[in-house]
Amino acid sequence: MLEEQLRAAGYEIVPFGQPAELGIIHTCVVTREAETKSRKYIHRFLRQNPGAVTAVIGCYAQTAAEAIAAMGGVDLVLGNDAKMLLSDYLDLPRQDAPVVLRPRPERKTFTIRFEPDGPPLRQRVNLKIQDGCDTMCSYCYIPFARGRSRSRDFGDIVNEATALVHRGAKEIVLTGVNLGDFEQDGRRLADLVDALSALAPQPRVRISSIELTNLPETLFERMADPAHALVPHLHVPLQSGSDTVLQAMRRPYTAADYLALLGRAAAAVPGIGIGADVMVGFPGETDADFEATCALVRESPLFYLHVFQYSERPEVASVRLEDKVPVETAGFRSEVLIQIGEEKKRAFLEHQIGKTLRVLFEDCEGEHWRGHADNYLEVAVESREDLRNRFGRVRINALQGRLLFGTIETME
Repeated sequence: MLEEQLRAAGYEIVPFGQPAELGIIHTCVVTREAETKSRKYIHRFLRQNPGAVTAVIGCYAQTAAEAIAAMGGVDLVLGNDAKMLLSDYLDLPRQDAPVVLRPRPERKTFTIRFEPDGPPLRQRVNLKIQDGCDTMCSYCYIPFARGRSRSRDFGDIVNEATALVHRGAKEIVLTGVNLGDFEQDGRRLADLVDALSALAPQPRVRISSIELTNLPETLFERMADPAHALVPHLHVPLQSGSDTVLQAMRRPYTAADYLALLGRAAAAVPGIGIGADVMVGFPGETDADFEATCALVRESPLFYLHVFQYSERPEVASVRLEDKVPVETAGFRSEVLIQIGEEKKRAFLEHQIGKTLRVLFEDCEGEHWRGHADNYLEVAVESREDLRNRFGRVRINALQGRLLFGTIETME
């Protein structure tokens, strides 16, 4: 959305690393590595573009504005609730000191400025519907950067989705910090996906990530309905398969709860693709705790994993926990779990051979077009036609590496 605001204001977007008159560094603090990368990109842009207007926005701007302002050369430091106002500040006279705006996020329904008109869209688009989180997991820094849970105005979401569809968007990905918390005037997530499914032309609707404890199981019947826009794909963070570790993390479920819900999803939605975030190296995690995580993943219908090593952040409760796991041990556990995830993914991919999947084609390499199926599997076909941003039904014939290959049966 910021990119579209800037294009509407007459800016031309260039890849990061090329000479620019304006640099926008959108920052993250979810891990120490993310924070380090944010600082690196700020310094890199300042070094390569002396004299350019430099804006640092997002989570690091929210939590470390003073440190950013002290770097020298930064003109704007905009926290999460101010970053969408960036274009309002670009024409102001430059100051000796940076403009710093990081209002504390208010717990109220919000709207987002978007461009209703614009160039045609030929790729999937993100649609933010929620921000912040109330759960306060012991390791998580997000509430300090994003604030408490709050939802976007229902009508504002539908209006932007309508504009995106009219501009050619074929897939809308719902994003937020804790999507299942979405509630606005009594309407919840299921009501929202129904409203988006009713748009014409109907887009494909995908949920980016959703917590187990507020995942409405009424979504399963929508995913199983081929006439509904909601695709059969879930990303449900696990973090650990050990109840002891989950309790220390302040995660509000047990390993059995997690496994049971995923089992119900797999039974209700044939062919559903399910992924998860998993953390290793949390303070106090024993070999037995880690083995419990490995066992749960093997038993579950998960087909892909995002594996993270525990990263200690300031202010979070887990800083006070003892029995820190050595970095080397966490690294070994990460590699083991990644390998289990690869085995799970290959088994799921092999199971697709002979099936027909609905694919939205995204890009081309040579004569092979690639895209993602409804259940988030990547599929390739050979074609000399321009298939970009078109749906096709593809019969899967083979698996090469991590990529499914097939032949087009019909195009929509």
